[in-house]
Amino acid sequence: MGKNKLAKFANMNEYPHVFQYPFAVLKEKGFEMKGKWNEMFFKNNNPIILELGCGKGEYSVGLAKLYPENNFIGVDIKGARMWSGAKQSFEEKLENVAFLRTHIELLSNFFDEGEVSEIWITFPDPQMNKVNRRMTSTRFMKLYAQFLKPNGVVHLKSDSNFMFTYTSEMVDLNDLKVLFKTDDLYHSDLVDDILSIKTFYEQQWIARGLNIKYLKFEYLPKEDWVEPEVEIEQDSYRSYGRSNSQILTKRI
Repeated sequence: MGKNKLAKFANMNEYPHVFQYPFAVLKEKGFEMKGKWNEMFFKNNNPIILELGCGKGEYSVGLAKLYPENNFIGVDIKGARMWSGAKQSFEEKLENVAFLRTHIELLSNFFDEGEVSEIWITFPDPQMNKVNRRMTSTRFMKLYAQFLKPNGVVHLKSDSNFMFTYTSEMVDLNDLKVLFKTDDLYHSDLVDDILSIKTFYEQQWIARGLNIKYLKFEYLPKEDWVEPEVEIEQDSYRSYGRSNSQILTKRI
């Protein structure tokens, strides 16, 4: 491991708004703030909003600055990436943002039922060949039910036509209410401050002329989720600096 990464990990351990729990510790001791994030950390009763697969944390930090009346938590397993947002928010003394380093699948260990009001899923890997790993699959919808409020909101922002189409099919098939939907966000009629926040990856894709897709829908817990069985054309474009066999995605 390079010195730069080691330095970042050392910083992360010192930041009071960064939480890193190895699975062994989590299994043995649990997480003391589960169900008590507002009381023990944020010290307010404002809504909690998660950014899943937050990468460098641009959205978590950007949203926290735009909406001080809400609390934001960026979640990712990659600590070296998350360091950027953690460092910026610490230096700017933002009190309504935190970062949690863990796997998405373990989130029910950190949040209690109904503790989260909204979820942002920003530029996830579309997992075109592994449906159960798609972050908008019915498997993950069942997971979100363990901590997302009924009538909570899910935002998907993606460069991937595959991911956008799949999620749209899943939403329609399960009768979820669409609040906003566009396959070309920056040429849509959406007037919103979120348009001012662009991730590192997003800026690259926009520079290449790729349309950014955005879907916002209302979440409802269900007993029987229906997984879409539809053929979707796979994304064909390639990433920077990778072989032709690799798809341009943000890995989480």
